[in-house]
Amino acid sequence: MKKQEIQKSHYLFKNKKEKAKMTEQVKVDLVLDLKGLLCPMPIVKLSQAIKDLPVGAVIEGIATDPGVMADVPAWAKTSGQELISIEQRDKEYRFLIKKVK
Repeated sequence: MKKQEIQKSHYLFKNKKEKAKMTEQVKVDLVLDLKGLLCPMPIVKLSQAIKDLPVGAVIEGIATDPGVMADVPAWAKTSGQELISIEQRDKEYRFLIKKVK
């Protein structure tokens, strides 16, 4: 897998301390192209991909289905994974998920 570094510039944060962390670099272990897939396929593909990664790995997902803005945080919470960030950029929705178990 090719690792990439991307700048965190997302809007999910609970306080100023957490917001300050958003400027840190994140190493991405896998980029999932979920463009053109409709619910529930982005979550199905994310669930399948995370199974093959070690704990601590980070997935960046890029989707066009606006449903991921609700589905990904809900999936992360129920699956016990960490949602690092999620944002909309034009007509794309991007998120970072860290495997914690």
